[in-house]
Amino acid sequence: MTILFVDAEGPKLGSESDAVDLVGDAFGLEATMIAIPAERFRPEFFELRTRLMGEFTQKLVNYRIRLAIVGDISRFTQVSESLRAFVAESNRGRHIWFVADRRSLQDRIATID
Repeated sequence: MTILFVDAEGPKLGSESDAVDLVGDAFGLEATMIAIPAERFRPEFFELRTRLMGEFTQKLVNYRIRLAIVGDISRFTQVSESLRAFVAESNRGRHIWFVADRRSLQDRIATID
């Protein structure tokens, strides 16, 4: 599996147009997954009521690009039962994962190859 690893530094992400830009980058590398550090997202991305996460992730799913959000998002899940449920449900699937670090991502990928 080819993975596009997004740099930890750079502009904050979260919009649907950001997702489209990343899909283009992934296609250019023939990547089937994009791994994005959690700190690259705007804080409101993790507030489900904004719909940013839903729009962003749906765009990737539409293009059949898997997404891994890498890093600690506990400050968001501690205050949102809905987000905790979304993370748990996503991690049961094959398209959107929330992982603690790159090693956890590698371990998860090893279970599907």
